[in-house]
Amino acid sequence: QVQLVESGGGLVQAGGSLRLSCAASGSIFSFDIMGWYRQVPGKQRELVAVITSAGRTTYADSVKGRFAISRDNAQNTLYLQMNSLKPEDTGVYYCMAARDYWGQGTHVTVSS
Repeated sequence: QVQLVESGGGLVQAGGSLRLSCAASGSIFSFDIMGWYRQVPGKQRELVAVITSAGRTTYADSVKGRFAISRDNAQNTLYLQMNSLKPEDTGVYYCMAARDYWGQGTHVTVSS
C-alpha cells in the first residue's frame, strides 16, 4: 500500500506562486500515471494536471501556461509548480497515483 502525502499549500495573493509536493512512501517508478486534482466545496474533484511514466503531460485548459507538473522518480516525489495564481485556483489539491492512490489533500487559497 502506497501512501501519498501532499505539502506546499497555503495562502498566496493573486499573481503569486506556490510549489506543491507529493511524497510517496514507496517507489513511484512503476506508476504509469500520476497527477494533481483539485476540489472546491459543492463541486466535483477536477483534473489539474497529469504526467505519465514517459513524461507526457496533460493540463486542464484553465491552468495551461501557468502550472507545470513534474515527477522525480529517484526521490519518489511528484511536484506541481503553480505560477500566476488566480482566486479561482483556490481549492484542496490532491495527489493521485495510478488512479488507485490518493493523498489527503493540501489547501490552496488565492486572495484577490
